[in-house]
Amino acid sequence: MMKRTCITGTGSYLPEKVMTNADLERLVDTTDEWIWTRTGIRERHIASDGEHTSDLATTAAKRAMTMAGVAADEIDLIIVATVTGDFNWPATACLVQSNLQASRAFAFDISAACSGFLYGLSIADSYIKAGTAKKILLIGAEVFSRIVDWKDRGTCILFGDGAGAVVLEAGEDERGLLSCHLHTDGSCWPLLYQMGQGSRNPADSAAAEASNPFVQMQGNEVFKVAVRSLCEAGEEALAANALTAGDVDLLIPHQANRRILEATAKRLGVPLEKVMVNVDRVGNTSAASIPIALDEAHRGGRIKSGDVVLLNAFGGGFTWGSALFRW
Repeated sequence: MMKRTCITGTGSYLPEKVMTNADLERLVDTTDEWIWTRTGIRERHIASDGEHTSDLATTAAKRAMTMAGVAADEIDLIIVATVTGDFNWPATACLVQSNLQASRAFAFDISAACSGFLYGLSIADSYIKAGTAKKILLIGAEVFSRIVDWKDRGTCILFGDGAGAVVLEAGEDERGLLSCHLHTDGSCWPLLYQMGQGSRNPADSAAAEASNPFVQMQGNEVFKVAVRSLCEAGEEALAANALTAGDVDLLIPHQANRRILEATAKRLGVPLEKVMVNVDRVGNTSAASIPIALDEAHRGGRIKSGDVVLLNAFGGGFTWGSALFRW
């Protein structure tokens, strides 16, 4: 029988500090109504000064491991999907490995923005099918509050901080990951990016001093591409498994904003009551978005054994993709 990758534990963590739309009214020229009607977001969680991406990731990981009944010394691989790691290097996954004392695990980060969790899922699936790793910790973690311009109402209203994690192991029945589908269009990178420091923008250069260090986004253009790409990726996953939208028990999309969620669900033909939505309470948490929503749905009883669960995401790069599970 085919070996499938199964999720045996989920976990998530949101920082205690909550920033409401009313709080943002005191920072930028905006209103709760303006934010809500355009994004469907009411509030988002913000990491405290002493909290770093590795801290959020570690807490989420521990909760997933507890659910799975897996000890730190049983973990073979740790993958962290993030674009807001503690440092440029070493990888945040290395810090998480140290925090967990998972001494047997090798660890690395991946950078695919909001699609990072799905990219990590595909990588983990390959390791499990190859038999190279038996128990994998996959984490999406972000502290976007450190890279947004709190004077730019077009971006600062969208993002929040958080982490989500899953433990992945091999299964031998019909349950597990049915397929994963990934795409990239690197020509669109100027529509959504953060310059930061790199070989194109050296730390000691005049260009670095003059450049904008915060997230840059052309929202309207991103919206158009995102809805089309998310829909096509979802349809691709269903077609690959000879299923239709009517077979989907729960759609867990990247929580970018409610307008994108609703437009994607409508084009896919999935009714809103079958769509997991928590963007109103957490905002856009980038690579952490899907695993946070997945953990909430799992612990809240919205997923039962045998359910068909569709995940899809779109992010900077552009990167996008989908994954289909039979729970």
